[in-house]
Amino acid sequence: MALARSVAVKLINRSISAASIFSLEWAGARRVQAQRVRAFSALMSPPSKAVVYEREGPPDSVIKMIELPPVEVKENDVCVKMLAAPINPSDINRIEGVYPVRPKVPAVGGYEGVGEVYSVGSAVTRLAPGDWVIPSPPSSGTWQSYVVKDQSVWHKVSKDSPMEYAATIIVNPLTALRMLEDFTTLNSGDSIVQNGATSIVGQCIIQIARHRGIHSINIIRDRAGSDEAKEKLKGLGADEVFTESQLEVKNVKGLLANLPEPALGFNCVGGNSASKVLKFLRFREEQW
Repeated sequence: MALARSVAVKLINRSISAASIFSLEWAGARRVQAQRVRAFSALMSPPSKAVVYEREGPPDSVIKMIELPPVEVKENDVCVKMLAAPINPSDINRIEGVYPVRPKVPAVGGYEGVGEVYSVGSAVTRLAPGDWVIPSPPSSGTWQSYVVKDQSVWHKVSKDSPMEYAATIIVNPLTALRMLEDFTTLNSGDSIVQNGATSIVGQCIIQIARHRGIHSINIIRDRAGSDEAKEKLKGLGADEVFTESQLEVKNVKGLLANLPEPALGFNCVGGNSASKVLKFLRFREEQW
């Protein structure tokens, strides 16, 4: 009888031990399975092609195209499929390492653009897949096919906007706005003068000035197509457009007709063209 009890106890202990091992193994398997479920259920971006540079220098030497792995889209994040991103002179300057504000390397190029919302995190309520957005304030890394950033970075824009306008609405228009507002007080009826008027910033200055009732005198270079350029700028709201050769006169102010002498001048060219801007300005006013 004692022997039977001893055998029974051993069998029971073995059963308990086996059950414990099974229980631990099962629990471990469940934890691994749960981790796998969480991993697979996390919202991820698609893989992204990106233009990157690992060191600063000449763009043709340091940039390359790579494929970036998927990125987790956290609860406050928005994944955006980039539709268009411009190449601005400031983008090149950042890659070269000469721009005052630039990202740490390695970095993805680009600082503005327009994209379409691909997916949103669980806490995002003001944006939805299909919306068009721009990074506002500007945000580095737009030269890639998918960008994941916090929802606070993205500003919704109308899908009726021409794509090339939406993609370039941050850097140049805001530069033009600051130039018109930061150096002197301009009132409706005042005039400004600028060279480099065919540049994007120059065209924005013309349009903002016209909207505010400010006259613009614009200087462009002598080159093929200058007549067409004049017509384009006047279509944007320019009051006067002169080529540099037209200003080879003793009294450039005599060309102003009924326009007031400019209170503010913008120079982005330098040299002889800058001196022509100065000749237009009224006494003791600003030129930048």
